[in-house]
Amino acid sequence: MFTYFDVKFSKVKVVDGDTIHLNNEKIRFSGIDTPEIKQICNRNEEIIECGIQAKELLINKIGNNKVKCVKEGVDRYKRILAECFVNNQSLSKYLVREGYAFAYRKYSLKFVEDENHAKKNKNGMWGMTFEYPWEYRKKN
Repeated sequence: MFTYFDVKFSKVKVVDGDTIHLNNEKIRFSGIDTPEIKQICNRNEEIIECGIQAKELLINKIGNNKVKCVKEGVDRYKRILAECFVNNQSLSKYLVREGYAFAYRKYSLKFVEDENHAKKNKNGMWGMTFEYPWEYRKKN
């Protein structure tokens, strides 16, 4: 059974590229992984704050729109796992296609095609030197 959250923007807090708070509920986007806030990437010797860019991309995409989420479970940190939408567009799919999120194959293959699109077109982080978020977390 799916649970829908329907919350106005004023109640949404973007924590990072794949985590938001809706009415004090912690929502982790299922099936994707974005860079950590402090994570950096490199493009032609230039340091890029790719974790911050992922968060800002999500903030801009949400804008003043309503966010609707479909609950898919709960993770080990007690966060709700969900796919969230703005104007019927998946935020997860958007982030992956823009190259600022990865298909989290360990848990889902849902966004692999979107990741292949981003990689082929060198969108976002695919045009940079980067470390996968799960590798970054292991080291930090």
